[in-house]
Amino acid sequence: MALVAHPSSPSHHRQSPLITRRTTYQRLNSSISQTTSLPQTNTSTKYQLPLLQQLTSLCQSKQSLPQALTFLQQQNPHHETLDSLQRKEAIGLLLQACGRYQDIETGREVHRMVASSTLFHNDVVITTRLITMYSMCDSPLDSRLVFDGLEKKNLFQWNAMVSGYSRNKLYEEALRAFIELVLQTDFKPDNFTFPCVIKACGGILDVRLGQGVHGMTAKLGLLGDVFVCNALIAFYGKCGLVDEAVKVFDFMSEKNLVSWNSMICVFAENGFAQEGLRLFSEMIKCEKSFVPDVASLVTILPVCAGEGNLEMGMVFHGLAVKLGLNQELMVKNALLDMYSKCGCLSHAKGLFDKDNNKNVVSWNTMIGGFATQGDARGTFYLLRKMQVEGREKTNEVTILNVLPVCLERSELLCLKELHAYSIRHGFHYDQLVANAFIAAYAKCGSLCSSQLMFNGMETKTVSSWNALIGGYAQNGAPRKALEFYLQMINSGIKPDRFSLGSLLLACSHMKSPRFGKEIHGYLIRIGLETDPFIVISLLSLYIRCGKSASARVLFEEMENKSLVSWNALIAGYSQNGLPDEALVLFRQMLSDGIQPDEISINSVFRACSQLSALRLGKEAHCYALKAYLAEDIFVGCSIIDMYAKSGCIEQARRVFEKSRNKDVALWNAIIVGYGLHGYGKEALGLFEKMLAFGMKPDGFTFVGILMACCHSGLVEEGLKYFNDMQNFHGITPKLEHYACIVDMLGRAGRLDESLRL
Repeated sequence: MALVAHPSSPSHHRQSPLITRRTTYQRLNSSISQTTSLPQTNTSTKYQLPLLQQLTSLCQSKQSLPQALTFLQQQNPHHETLDSLQRKEAIGLLLQACGRYQDIETGREVHRMVASSTLFHNDVVITTRLITMYSMCDSPLDSRLVFDGLEKKNLFQWNAMVSGYSRNKLYEEALRAFIELVLQTDFKPDNFTFPCVIKACGGILDVRLGQGVHGMTAKLGLLGDVFVCNALIAFYGKCGLVDEAVKVFDFMSEKNLVSWNSMICVFAENGFAQEGLRLFSEMIKCEKSFVPDVASLVTILPVCAGEGNLEMGMVFHGLAVKLGLNQELMVKNALLDMYSKCGCLSHAKGLFDKDNNKNVVSWNTMIGGFATQGDARGTFYLLRKMQVEGREKTNEVTILNVLPVCLERSELLCLKELHAYSIRHGFHYDQLVANAFIAAYAKCGSLCSSQLMFNGMETKTVSSWNALIGGYAQNGAPRKALEFYLQMINSGIKPDRFSLGSLLLACSHMKSPRFGKEIHGYLIRIGLETDPFIVISLLSLYIRCGKSASARVLFEEMENKSLVSWNALIAGYSQNGLPDEALVLFRQMLSDGIQPDEISINSVFRACSQLSALRLGKEAHCYALKAYLAEDIFVGCSIIDMYAKSGCIEQARRVFEKSRNKDVALWNAIIVGYGLHGYGKEALGLFEKMLAFGMKPDGFTFVGILMACCHSGLVEEGLKYFNDMQNFHGITPKLEHYACIVDMLGRAGRLDESLRL
């Protein structure tokens, strides 16, 4: 909704109202109000009315706008003329259409026509429409040129300028224009000004400034205006101040559908899914019984997607069908997203295949759905199909959606192909895409490629530095991470919580508690010591540095211990050789009424594996089954690993066979289990069975295979699989693969061959 104060607004009676499409048709039906009636002229009405009607009709499509301009210039074959008011209306209609359809070329022609006439020199209506047209065509500079060229400016034109900047996300410029309006003119900002200003405050996430503007609206008596309140709700929601948004919503004496949609959106975007669903139900049942529109459904469906609530999502799908909104493109895309994120890809694909009206968002949503589920074949099939059909071109979001498949499989070749594709299409210039590739190469262990990508960037943001620093920190190169952190500081880039989190990770790898404490002190000085992400990084640092007492003190000092913080400490204990402490803390968590999740139980199984505590492991297995956690793939892997390391390989095999969803991680776990126990042939048999099931092995699979060959003395088989890994499966060997081969050859007394490797 354009929040520009046009003279057509019923709120402004000081200016002659601009005649809209609706009032034009009212004229044709001879039901014209006195304020919008045509002045009497000598021209015959027989020709005047069809002229405006034809012009209005031509303004309904972008393709007809040049024709509408020609029509206005020539008028009609009978050479009837429009008086000044009618001509002003016609020009206004055409400018409005140029803005709506973003036809800046036709808009410029209209501007030239207006400039060549002294009739509309400095006309409020026309100049306001020109400012708005240019801003809607993404050309705020042209808007400013029109604005600055005005001899006298009124509030409508100031509002158009503020709105234009806000619309084009030039939020600081919008606020600057607002300050000029307040300090340099006698005009009082109104209910058209403030929504744009409030939006600008939200755009730069300036809470204090937004609250100050909120105070101004209260002083000017505008808090009863529904548009101002809607803007405040959106602002507070964007800044994460949900309680403030609720206060504004509850204070409103009059709410429209946008008010309800905005409040539902605030709940949805800030993680209050249940409140969002409750409010949606309340909206339908309230006194006015608002009927949900496209915006309502597009807001509520992502809530179902985020919660994985397929049942509720299907209810809203049914509601969309009932309201006749299921064919709206935005609703269809939201449905695709909901079904994909709820794990119902077949249903999403059914909707996608049946629909001929797709845009790039539809394709990206579907590709992202397959990628998130780890379905590489489906992801690349859709990507190729999108290219072959050619109706919609891939964009930066497409690349970002495909990347998870490459990362999940740790396939460097696949990643390089995707990178080459993005270079051919110019997507690598996009900051988000470039940063994603830096992180992706690092995750695949190719730090050289990550570094080259970083070096080739013209503009390096804090996210770019974070991707590189994090990559080095996570891949066992902490000194490099520290080196680039210092380079970032020297280049004038201010570190954020993620930079500091990566720095703490680097310190933990270097086992440098002294340096870690210095960073901890710095975090206290800048007020980030209570940030959950930072606290978890600090816990990991102290535990890895052998300072478990310091970690426990830090944990106990936390006012609100979230499940994430419990998990961080339990995982830290189990990963750093303190399994007893991990199990003690897990029991404490249960006694405090905290419900464990998949991450908690994974750490417990790891601790049981280290202790070879079969009885405790079986108890944890029973708990996981009762809590419905055992169905998780990674929990299943941990259970198999626990039984295998406790000497119960048959029990591990039973868990594997009973698992419904056997993905590559589960196959890897059982193959490694057999390999560790010296059952090399059984491990190789499982590998062949895995291939027969159509599963694609990854780097971890071959670590298990090579380990099995090593422990069973199957040297020739090990060398064969090592070669197959590179030649047939396209997996680049890493340090751990070479370590297995060297160990295997060393045990077989073939040291010369191991040295050649």
